[in-house]
Amino acid sequence: MNSLMRSVLLGTVVFAASVTSLQAQNLTIEQVKDGLYTISGSGGNVGVRVTTEGVILIDDKFPQDFAEIQELVSQVSDQPVKYVLNTHHHGDHSGGNIEYINISEIIAHQNARDNMLRGNQDAPPRLVFTDQTAIYLGGVEVRAFYMGRGHTNGDAVVYFPDLQTIHGGDLLHTIAPFIDYANGGSSKGWVSTMNNILSLDFDTAIPGHGAVMNRSDVVAFRNQMEAVRARMAELIRSGMAKTEALERIRAEDLSWTMAADGLFMQRSIPGFYDEIATELGR
Repeated sequence: MNSLMRSVLLGTVVFAASVTSLQAQNLTIEQVKDGLYTISGSGGNVGVRVTTEGVILIDDKFPQDFAEIQELVSQVSDQPVKYVLNTHHHGDHSGGNIEYINISEIIAHQNARDNMLRGNQDAPPRLVFTDQTAIYLGGVEVRAFYMGRGHTNGDAVVYFPDLQTIHGGDLLHTIAPFIDYANGGSSKGWVSTMNNILSLDFDTAIPGHGAVMNRSDVVAFRNQMEAVRARMAELIRSGMAKTEALERIRAEDLSWTMAADGLFMQRSIPGFYDEIATELGR
């Protein structure tokens, strides 16, 4: 092998390694698949779909993360961010809208935009969808689906069909989830939505928080949601009062209930109890 060829191959290896894990001050970008990256750190996970005609972001963290996101995007593409898809309205996923709306088109589900307006959030999207929408850019297709209630009533599931990958926003977690009942969340709806997600052809999933998941992880998440619903129903049938639910929901075989803080979905428990009690006619 001549010296020129060795130099070219070495440069290729160095570049590949550099895009596998790059870091700004507080955020890190990692490659998920060819042309798809995720930015983790402060706030929710950002998806970065690179095309020859521009970049499509999935979520944009907090307002203060804008500069770092832009820096990391520039390290994997020389194209501008053309679109931002918000998976839902929470500020750790859509707070960067205040900056991105000046340079990009932001898209979200209608309910997510309504939730933003009700919460007086800055820079709600100008474009919305109800059932599904798609972006076609640089020969790449990115689809967004509304598959039902779960974390909120406006969760979008973003699908990259050519990569068999989804970004689930906070419908997917590697930790115990939060059900935002004030904004239309539902554990029953979440199970149904998970079943709809599993109808898609994917093998990789970017969650709202935590490490990249595979299809089996998504199935396990769905199964645990069903299991904690069954446990709450059993406890309510036994006569458990709402005030006891926070502790009695705990079970060794349900990891969510044994989380680091010792509580399952701590903020969700009152609404979770009421939802299951209503289903049982209590």
